[in-house]
Amino acid sequence: MRVGELSKRSGVPVPTIKYYLREGLLPAGVLTSPNQAHYDEGHLRRLRLVRALVDVGDLSIAAVRDVLVAIDTRDSLHNKLGAVQEAISQPSAVDLDPLAVADVQAFFARQGETDCVDVTESNVTHMLAAALSVARSVGHDGMQDLLDPYLEGLKIIAQADVDYIARQSSRDDIIEAMVIGTLIGDTVLKAVRRLAHAQVSRDVIGDRPALEDDES
Repeated sequence: MRVGELSKRSGVPVPTIKYYLREGLLPAGVLTSPNQAHYDEGHLRRLRLVRALVDVGDLSIAAVRDVLVAIDTRDSLHNKLGAVQEAISQPSAVDLDPLAVADVQAFFARQGETDCVDVTESNVTHMLAAALSVARSVGHDGMQDLLDPYLEGLKIIAQADVDYIARQSSRDDIIEAMVIGTLIGDTVLKAVRRLAHAQVSRDVIGDRPALEDDES
């Protein structure tokens, strides 16, 4: 297909496609003349993946490039999934609280994880330390106590995620499931967590009136 048809089938404007080509996010097509190139289904699939990373993941072009590098690197699926998640998890600009960093490092040590404890080397670890730093800054310095129970609960979700990825039949399907499943799964988890909060709150708190402010 020519670039016009690629644009029509993907819903991505031609100037944007050309920009992705210049940035190396989309492989070049096969030249059929000095000014024309042919694109195939692989280009269409990659283009849709790039759009998902930009639109759903809200990633910068540099971050999208990191994700694509992780996807295309020859490695085990386990390591590839870790690399994709590192690329998707963008470091926060929050100033890290040393106590929050220590809490995160202690958490990883308890879990026997030693490969990603350095907040300067792991985006995921940095993201967690940044979240705890913000919590401390607003007076919630006990949120680190939630990390272990969170992990235990999330292992059930992780099992479902990995089972979903493993069910895919081709390499491209597996990779797409890794990326899209992580990005969209994060959004789905937020929504379902709200529902879980509502159900548990109904059972635990019920119609109990809100506490009045202590004026003493």
